Amino acid sequence: MRGILIVYILGLGVAWAGSQGSAEFAGLPVFALCALLAFVIQWVAFVPAYLKQTEKFYDLIGSTTYITCVLLALVLAGAYDTRSLILAGCVLIWAGRLGSFLFARIHQDGADDRFDKIKPNPLRFFFTWSLQGLWVLITAGAALAAISAGNASPVGAIEILGALLWLAGFAIEVVADRQKRAFRSRAGAGQFITEGLWARSRHPNYFGEILLWFGVALIAAPALHGWALVALISPVFVYLLLSRVSGVPLLEKKAEAKWGGQEDYEAYKARTPVLMLKLW
Repeated sequence: MRGILIVYILGLGVAWAGSQGSAEFAGLPVFALCALLAFVIQWVAFVPAYLKQTEKFYDLIGSTTYITCVLLALVLAGAYDTRSLILAGCVLIWAGRLGSFLFARIHQDGADDRFDKIKPNPLRFFFTWSLQGLWVLITAGAALAAISAGNASPVGAIEILGALLWLAGFAIEVVADRQKRAFRSRAGAGQFITEGLWARSRHPNYFGEILLWFGVALIAAPALHGWALVALISPVFVYLLLSRVSGVPLLEKKAEAKWGGQEDYEAYKARTPVLMLKLW
C-alpha cells in the first residue's frame, strides 16, 4: 500500500511541475490532462487483467499509453511546430516498435514469469499497473512538457544532437532485440547470447533505451522553463530504473541462477560490461 501511495505522490508532483507554462484546455493544463490519462488507462486495463489473471497485454497497454498521451498533447496544445513534431515522432516510433515487439514476444513465449507471484495479489498487481502509469509520465515527461508548452522556438544544434542520440539509441535497441530473438529461436532459452551487440554489453537493449531518452530530453530542453525543467529527469529516471531496480538487476540475478559458476559464463561476464557498449 505504501508503494502505491508513493507512486501517486510522485505522479502528482510531476504533473504539477510539468504543468507550469503548459497550454490549457477547458481551463486545465494540457500536461496535467496527459498525466491523468496515463493513469486512467492503467486503471481501466487493470480490471480485466486481474479478472483474467493475465499480463499478456501489460506492455502493449504501456506503449498505447505513450502514443495516446503524446497525441493528446499535440492536439490539445495545437503544437505543430518542428520541435513538437520531432518529439512526437521520436516517442511514437519508439513506442510503436517496442510495444509490438514485446506483444509478439509474450504471445510467443506464453507468459512473463516476473508476474507469476504478483498476479494473484490484487494490491501488488495494481501497483505494477500504477507504476507503469508513473513510468510513462516521467519517461515521456520532457517530451510532453515541451509539446504542451507551445513554445515554437527554432531548432538548433542542441536539438540536432538530441535527434542523433535518439537515432543511435533506437538503432542499438532494435538491433539488440532482433539479435537476441534470433539467437533464442536458434539456440533456445537455455543458452546465453554472446554475439553481435551482446558481445559488447550484457544489456545493449537497455543501453539503447537510456541513450534515446537522453536524446529526447536534449530536444525538449530549450522549450522548458521554471518548474517544467523537472521533466528533464526523464532519462535519469530511465537509467536508474533499468540499471538499479527493474531491468538489469532482475536479469542479472536470473542469469546468475542459470549459469553462475559456469566457466564460459564467468568469462563472458569478466570481459563484457554490464550496460555500456564496449567500443574497443
